[in-house]
Amino acid sequence: MTLRAYRRAMSAASPLAGLWLKRRLRRGKEVEERLSERHGTPTLTRPDGPLVWLHGASVGELTAVFPLIQRLRERDVRVLVTSGTVTSAAVVKDRLPDDVLHQFIPLDAPRFVYRFLHHWRPDLGLFIESDLWPNLIVASAKGRIPLVLINGRMSEQSFKGWRSLRRTAKAILGKFDMCLAQSALDAERFSELGLPIVHVTGNLKLDVPAPPADEDKLAELQLAIADRQVFVAASTHPGEDEAIIEAHRRVRKTRPRLLTIIAPRHPHRGKDILSHAVAAGSRGMLRSYGVLPDDRTDIYVADTMGELGLLYRLAHIVFMGGSIVEHGGQNPIEAAKLGRPILHGPHIWNFADIYAALDAARGAEEIDNIGHMAMRISDLLKDAVTRKAVGDAGYRTVQRLGGALDRTVNELEPYLMQLRLSHQASNA
Repeated sequence: MTLRAYRRAMSAASPLAGLWLKRRLRRGKEVEERLSERHGTPTLTRPDGPLVWLHGASVGELTAVFPLIQRLRERDVRVLVTSGTVTSAAVVKDRLPDDVLHQFIPLDAPRFVYRFLHHWRPDLGLFIESDLWPNLIVASAKGRIPLVLINGRMSEQSFKGWRSLRRTAKAILGKFDMCLAQSALDAERFSELGLPIVHVTGNLKLDVPAPPADEDKLAELQLAIADRQVFVAASTHPGEDEAIIEAHRRVRKTRPRLLTIIAPRHPHRGKDILSHAVAAGSRGMLRSYGVLPDDRTDIYVADTMGELGLLYRLAHIVFMGGSIVEHGGQNPIEAAKLGRPILHGPHIWNFADIYAALDAARGAEEIDNIGHMAMRISDLLKDAVTRKAVGDAGYRTVQRLGGALDRTVNELEPYLMQLRLSHQASNA
């Protein structure tokens, strides 16, 4: 009943889609020349032969499957990637080969979904993590497109929500042929909600190479920073920046040349963070203005996209955001892959298994409050040997936990083989 009500509501709301998209366009959340894709009307031609469709919500989900996309290309299948954010489209363009197609995911209204599926006719649909659109899933299954949920993740909050609508959950999740879950707990939750076949394959993010960095920009920043020590607060959320600025103020009493770089999860908050820094008596700069930190800079706000690989390479210590406030924590894997000591708050349920492994190996550490953060930053900055030991422990941990890519490809191989056989038969 809930699913039918949702489908009727989305059908009724579809005439208003244009107004909603125009408002998002004004806020920089859509690409004007590609708005038709959100209505299910393609801007690219479907290629001949087998087509595997991967869908992820945004940058984090998609970058996790970049190595998988390469494995698919090696098996002579074409790949269509869909996502819902402007930044994810830019990352696909910058970091994937030209033969990988990208489209914005259509709004989840039945007629938009139908247009999308009618044009692309994917032979296999791979949904990443937990971005589950009911109409898209139901229509794909009705069109006999095999569906697999890969890198499946189900947070405690989402699980409680789905469980309160158990029949609806089964009506949607039951359309998947199989789920490849990140952990045993995720697998248990998906099974309880009605997914018929669930295997634990691990987290694909652990098999992604360390994030890249522009060599010229890195050299430019290294020259500007010189011999100063750097504390990077990555992917911060509202409510965390003030704590980081205060911790910086305290540490500067004994480490006066400390440079703190704050990279907000949402770059548009850069000016607000700068205002907080100035109000606290710190001298700040915005990276989006094209300026580099100088000897007097206290807080450098990296309000840009796609530069965490650059910032991690500069860092002596990294704090992972989304963990002081109740957001669930941001992904620590990239910082660990670059051998950086990691600090985090208590709210880390989005990556609970990974943080638990890092903490147990002493490659990361939980901090309880501003005073604790300032103390640990100061201690680590004074002790290069301990800093390296912590960073090395984190690196070894994420390397040990890898292997999800091979396990995922092995589980998908029967589907890929069927695609190749079907294609050969159609050409015979």
